[in-house]
Amino acid sequence: MKTKSNEISIAARLGTGFGIILIMMLAISLLGIVKVNTIEASLSQISDVNNIKQRYAVNLRGSVHDRAIALRDVILVSDTELSSVIGKISQLDQDYQKSVTPLNTQYTQHPAGNNPLSEDEPAALEKIKMNEARTSLLIQELISLRRSGHLQEAQQLMLGEANPAFIEWLASINQFIHLQERMSEAESVKARQLAQHFQTLMLALCVAALLTGLAVAALVTRQLQRILGAEPYQVKALADAVNRGELFHQVVLRSGDQDSIMAVLDKMSRHLQSTVTEVLNAASEVSRISADISHDNLHLAARTEAQAGSLEQTASAMQQLTATVRQNSESAHKADQLAKKASDIASRSGTIMSQAVQSMGEVNVSSHQIADIIGVIDDIAFQTNILALNAAIEAARAGVHGNGFAVVASEVRNLSQRSATAAKEISALITDSLKKIETGVQLVEHAGTSMLEVVSGVRQVTAMVGDISVASTEQQAGIEEVNQAISMMDQVTQQNAVLVERASGTAQTLTAQADDLNQIVSIFKTKPLAKQTLLRLSDTTCTPYVAQPDFA
Repeated sequence: MKTKSNEISIAARLGTGFGIILIMMLAISLLGIVKVNTIEASLSQISDVNNIKQRYAVNLRGSVHDRAIALRDVILVSDTELSSVIGKISQLDQDYQKSVTPLNTQYTQHPAGNNPLSEDEPAALEKIKMNEARTSLLIQELISLRRSGHLQEAQQLMLGEANPAFIEWLASINQFIHLQERMSEAESVKARQLAQHFQTLMLALCVAALLTGLAVAALVTRQLQRILGAEPYQVKALADAVNRGELFHQVVLRSGDQDSIMAVLDKMSRHLQSTVTEVLNAASEVSRISADISHDNLHLAARTEAQAGSLEQTASAMQQLTATVRQNSESAHKADQLAKKASDIASRSGTIMSQAVQSMGEVNVSSHQIADIIGVIDDIAFQTNILALNAAIEAARAGVHGNGFAVVASEVRNLSQRSATAAKEISALITDSLKKIETGVQLVEHAGTSMLEVVSGVRQVTAMVGDISVASTEQQAGIEEVNQAISMMDQVTQQNAVLVERASGTAQTLTAQADDLNQIVSIFKTKPLAKQTLLRLSDTTCTPYVAQPDFA
């Protein structure tokens, strides 16, 4: 909260005003104390100094007077009574000394303090002292004459010297007493003058303090009225009305009043009235909007729940489809592996078939070579048969000596015949084998060609199965991503359903709070009811008046 830096607070104003009055009262009190102390000092001078010295002087005068009578009795009494009279004179002298001693030595000491002698007192005391000394000598001389029996000389001394001495002694004492009376009178006059002056001064100061107090009170009152802008009860009435929620009261301020408390309260009331009106409208709008939101949230919640159910079924179907695609992918992967194995086997079979064709060609070549060899063997058997025949002829020619050779020749002939027969049979078999080998070579060549075609087809099938496996893997990955997306959509839908429920609850809570806000703000009345009293502040008075029904 910001305030003007040069603005003086109410406490400071009141403190300053009452401080000035208190300072004046303090000054008056201090001045009164000083004057009273002065008057008290004068009265103390009279009562504690002058009166005491005067009382001592009166005691001296009484003692001197009584001694004068007693000294006369010394001449008049008989010898038997003389001692008592002399004793009385001694007692009176002691009484005199009791009064004259403090007067001479302690006249400046008294309870009020130290008081020096006046200008005339030392001479008066000195004169009393001189008369005392002279008269005391005459008293002693007269008593001595009376004791010695010289009564007539004593009478002459009494009449001639002692009596005038006593008279002068008493006169000096009376002079001192009169001096004390004059001094007391002077102190009394001084005290009366001080009292009169003090009375006049006190009256003047009281009038000045009263005028100052009135001026300060008027100034503070005017400042308070300027600050308040109205009477305190009027400010309180408007504040109470605002406190009751009545924001429709009209306030007519003094002319030019813009920053008083009443003006600020009026501005606050009008601003608060505008704010409360806007709050009421906003609360009503919030209540209506929150009701619409709550209604829409209920429909949204139902649709979200239905969507969540559909997504849940879709997620279940996608999970099954994902499992099927995963199984197909695994089967395709296994088929790809089998196709690769079949391709490898076909490749190896083609290689073996090529090797077999090559071997069959080599066997065909070898068969022809064997046929040639068999022809050679047949030729050898034929030649051997001829040789055996020739040997048999020669053995027959030899006769008995040629029997063994004839047997050998017969055996060789048999052997050559069998060799020729075997050669023929082998040749027939080899010929048949060559035919079969040629047929086998042709078949192997056809089988090799077919095997190469099979290997090429297996390789194509392997490539296609590989492509199917890759596609199945990609399809599986895509289906899994779709499944994850649907699962996430299902989770989001479930979360949305929860949020919708929360939003519905929040909307209901907002509706309740809007209703509470309407109830809370409803205590403020921006329009007066019919026949409701309004506060109207004029320049001088605060008079209530009855508002019209259409007053806004």
